Amino acid sequence: MGNPVNSRSKEQPPAGQAVEHSVMGPVDKAMEVLSALVETGAPHRLADLARRTGLTKPTVHRLLRGLASSGFVEPAEGGSYRAGPRLLGLSAAALDSGPGLRLIRPVLAELRTRTGLLAHYAVRDGDFAVCLEVSEPAREYALELRPGTRVPLLLSAPGLAMLAALPAAETEQAFTAGEAAGHPLPVPAADLREEITAAAGRGYALDDQYEQEDRRALAAAVRDGEGRIVGAVALTGLVFTLDRAGVELYGPMVRAAARAVSAGLGSDGRARLTVARDGTRAGGRSVEL
Repeated sequence: MGNPVNSRSKEQPPAGQAVEHSVMGPVDKAMEVLSALVETGAPHRLADLARRTGLTKPTVHRLLRGLASSGFVEPAEGGSYRAGPRLLGLSAAALDSGPGLRLIRPVLAELRTRTGLLAHYAVRDGDFAVCLEVSEPAREYALELRPGTRVPLLLSAPGLAMLAALPAAETEQAFTAGEAAGHPLPVPAADLREEITAAAGRGYALDDQYEQEDRRALAAAVRDGEGRIVGAVALTGLVFTLDRAGVELYGPMVRAAARAVSAGLGSDGRARLTVARDGTRAGGRSVEL
C-alpha cells in the first residue's frame, strides 16, 4: 500500500555537475538509472537517461551493461534501452503480493464500474506522486496511465490531495522544492494554494487540466490506522467525460472510497480485518462508495 508519506526531496545537482560527484554509491546510481528507465516514454536513449539521472554517459552506459547482464535491462531499437524481464517480474510480484494493494483493487474496480472512468492509486515519493495501481475501463480511447508513472505533486490530483491533508508548513515545502527543481507550474501558485485549501475542506482535490490538457482528475487522501497519509485514491477522465457536473457527483465517491481504504488499514499501512460501517464489499470489509 505504501509507507507513510515520503516527504524527502531529491536534490538536483548544480548545472553541469553530475550526481556522481556527490556521495552517491554504486547502488544509488543503479537505482537512479532504473527509476529513469521506467518513466513514461520508454524505450529511452542513453543521452536521455544521463540527463534524467545527472550521471555521465560513460557511467550510465557501464551501469546499463551490468544491469542488462542480470536481466534488469534490455537493449531496444536505435541504441535505446527498456526494462528487462527480471525487473518486470520483480515489479509484478511486488505489486501482487502487497496486502494493501489487495485491499485497494476492489475499491478501484468499483469506482471504475460506477463512473466509467480510470481509477488509480498513488503514493508520494519526495516531490512526486507515483502511481501504484490502475483500474482502466474498456473504452475506445486510452489515458496512458500505468503503474510506475511519476508526476510532480503539484501537477497531479493525488499529489494535491495528499498535500491538502498535511500541515500547511509541509505543503509550503512542496512549493519551495518544486521551484528549486525547476518544475514549471501550469497555473499561478496562488491558484494551486487555493485548490489545496479547498481540497482540505471538501475532502478531495481537483486537477483541472494541470497535468495534461483535456484531462481532469479527482483524488482523496488515504490514511493508515494512526492517521498518517499513505497515498491517494483517484479518478481520471477526459474533460468531456468528467465535466463540472461529474466533478460534483464523483468527488464524494472518491472521498468515500479513500475513507473505506483507510478504514481497512492498520498503523503499519497493512490491511486489517475490521468491519466498516457501510455497504460494498472490498477485501473482506463492507464499504460504501
